[in-house]
Amino acid sequence: MPLVAGFIGGAARRDMFAIFVTIDVKSEFTDRFIEASYGDARGSVRDEPGCFRFDIAKDGANPDRFYLYEVYADEDAFAAHQTYPHYLTWRATVEDWFYGAPQVVRMATLFPSDEGWCAQKPHLLD
Repeated sequence: MPLVAGFIGGAARRDMFAIFVTIDVKSEFTDRFIEASYGDARGSVRDEPGCFRFDIAKDGANPDRFYLYEVYADEDAFAAHQTYPHYLTWRATVEDWFYGAPQVVRMATLFPSDEGWCAQKPHLLD
């Protein structure tokens, strides 16, 4: 990840790597999709040192549309995420439940700071 203007504790800061994923799920699988996604989210923030956020949200107007917002230390941490057992189990479980391909937007975070992301990580499972 490129260095950006700004410093944290005297060190140059990097943007964290984030993705925003939109997933449409076949109606008959929405409840099972939610349950399976909890496992991936919990495993990600609990077991992956490079995962700093994993939000799951449901669309307010379309009950079959879900959004994932995930923040990683960098693209390498995201690539590592895709090798963990909780992700592999989730993907194998849910991929046939998708209605079309998930839409993924790749981003760099600006706020909070890297220090802020690191400080909140221990509380994600509270």
